[in-house]
Amino acid sequence: MKSSLFLVLLVAFIWIGPSASKDALLEPVSKHGQLSVNGIDLVDEKGEKVQLKGMGLFWSIWMPYYYNKTTVDGVKNLCHSNLVRPMIAVDTQDGGYLTDPDYEDALTDAVIDAAIADDIYVMVDWQDFEAENHLEQSLKFFDRLSKKYGSYPNIIYEPYNEPKTLEWSELVKPYHEAVIATIRANDPDNVIVLGTPWYSQRLDLASADPLANQSNIMYSLHFYSGTHKADIRDTARQAIKRGLPVFVSEYGVVNADGDGPVDKEETALWYEFVEEFGLSTVNYAISDKAEGCAAMLPNSGVEHVCEEAYLTESGKMAVDFNKS
Repeated sequence: MKSSLFLVLLVAFIWIGPSASKDALLEPVSKHGQLSVNGIDLVDEKGEKVQLKGMGLFWSIWMPYYYNKTTVDGVKNLCHSNLVRPMIAVDTQDGGYLTDPDYEDALTDAVIDAAIADDIYVMVDWQDFEAENHLEQSLKFFDRLSKKYGSYPNIIYEPYNEPKTLEWSELVKPYHEAVIATIRANDPDNVIVLGTPWYSQRLDLASADPLANQSNIMYSLHFYSGTHKADIRDTARQAIKRGLPVFVSEYGVVNADGDGPVDKEETALWYEFVEEFGLSTVNYAISDKAEGCAAMLPNSGVEHVCEEAYLTESGKMAVDFNKS
């Protein structure tokens, strides 16, 4: 009983203070405008710190039916988000950008156009674990994207979802430098979030050798509270204190395989960590697959995205956090 009461009090403390968190629904692009990075902070066009809270879509190749304005409307209005993250599949057994780039481009544009119409930010995720092996295709993708949408303040780029290699300086960093150069030729301002080694958890490697002479870049941290514990938080905390600007571009409240029960106690600790630094977050995922990380109940349908009656336990936790 005492432990349950402690958890309730801890969660209440996290969500009502001491940070200045706000309902993300009330923090649109029209309020904050062009984002930039100042030190470790994401700031708006007035130079004020801003915290984005959003929802990520499922892999484009497997759930393309969510890549439309109906979904984005639900993400904004019912999931209380000011950010949506399309997850563009690159190379899977069922296809992806390497197989059909035009199809993936169309899905990407549909979500971006909806986000712009809905006055929210959109983080475009190149969903790859070995992106250094697909550099040519990545440069093509982000060149087209930055030419078409680089003038909009809504856009955030995420050119490498989760590098599984530990070779940051040798492989991942040069890849990022090449993609950044391509984006910056068309878009000098919008924020770019860089994937970090070992599925975006080894921020220590990035903080030991960060990119030089770059502006408006951040580094990604991913966590799944059922698997990732205090050691990952400690590593991230040390990196941030060393000056690394961090964006939680993907998190789940279950295990790292996307399944299992919600880990309420560890999620509360992760939310406390996020609020400690005012980090921006994206929950995974808008999905109706029968697994723990899915925000929607099985067979919910696009028209019910983020409706309370169709939310899973995971979905409800994410929405509550977005509203806090």
